[in-house]
Amino acid sequence: MKKRRMFIRMITASLMRRRSRMVVALLSIAIGATILSGLVSIYYDVPRQLGAEFRNYGANMILTGTDGRFTGADVEAGKGQIPASELVGAAPYRYENVRIRENPVVAAGTDPEGAKAASPYWLIDDGEWLKSSGELLLGAKVADSFRLKVGERIEVSFTPESEKLKAADNEAVNDNVKEFTVVGILKTGGTEEEYAYMTYGDLEELTGVKDVFDAAELSVSAASDKLKDYAARINASAPGVHASLVKRVTASETTVLSKLQALVLLVTIVVLALTMICVATTMTAVVAERRKEIGLRKAIGASDGSIIKEFMGESMLLGLLGGVIGSVLGYVFAQQVSVRVFSSSISFRPLLVPITIIVSIVVTGLSSLMPIKSATEVDPALVLKGE
Repeated sequence: MKKRRMFIRMITASLMRRRSRMVVALLSIAIGATILSGLVSIYYDVPRQLGAEFRNYGANMILTGTDGRFTGADVEAGKGQIPASELVGAAPYRYENVRIRENPVVAAGTDPEGAKAASPYWLIDDGEWLKSSGELLLGAKVADSFRLKVGERIEVSFTPESEKLKAADNEAVNDNVKEFTVVGILKTGGTEEEYAYMTYGDLEELTGVKDVFDAAELSVSAASDKLKDYAARINASAPGVHASLVKRVTASETTVLSKLQALVLLVTIVVLALTMICVATTMTAVVAERRKEIGLRKAIGASDGSIIKEFMGESMLLGLLGGVIGSVLGYVFAQQVSVRVFSSSISFRPLLVPITIIVSIVVTGLSSLMPIKSATEVDPALVLKGE
């Protein structure tokens, strides 16, 4: 116990006598540990953060009917294969040909809240989002073609299949008609602008046909491999629907994620290498300063092992202190990067603290091997002669 206390007192006294050099070494280790801890936190949290960002670009899974249209029960069976925590939004759609001012338009019946969650990139150019029955959200192209504005009331008509047969025989046709209020103009720059959106209940009332869908869009916060697994599970357990991935979204997400993680890994390796160089340079300078001391100790009988033990103890202590500081600052660094880049906080990983400290100690120890080896090669006779 006394030997251990003496050893600790000896290495701490040695560090204190060379404060300036040791502070430089400690700062380099702390900075390296900070970057290591921060980037590793970001590395493991990037899939979640990036997945959340990509969910702003729409659904990444589509459900279609295996034999044409499908029912709400089929949609629920498909959704049931995906954990609720990973299902960002789900929007079933039904498309029907209706008429506005006797001109054909494709109406899309959906769940407004589900559509909003699954397609957050949809921009309401004027007015507000579709919320309830009797409201109509028009695509920009539809609104322009009919010169309709927010607040206008219009009639939407639909000809049932039974009435279409009368039209073929030139008989009077009784259309289903429902009055709507235009509440918003949708602008996306895509095909969504060519539809008139209403609640699914309104479309059921207009057509007289219930519980049928043409497609369902799912936005799932999961990596590409998990998405493929979910799609396979849906196809195996929900025979009424077929799940397929939106490749332009999932492929882009996978590519960006892999490149970003590779960049983070590369930066971490470079920072650790620079830390090793800085520590090795500092320890080399310390050994050069202490050549006379080392020579005198060897002359009075100190072994190479005791010299190695002392220098290694100093480097390990620096690594421990730098690792502790870096663990704290690394979380702060990762939190700031996450908030500024992804606008959300990062989760704290307790396991990363001991890992950062151990890596810092190992890196410092490896960096000190060459300087310590040169310390053991000091010739007492030459040093005491002043050479």
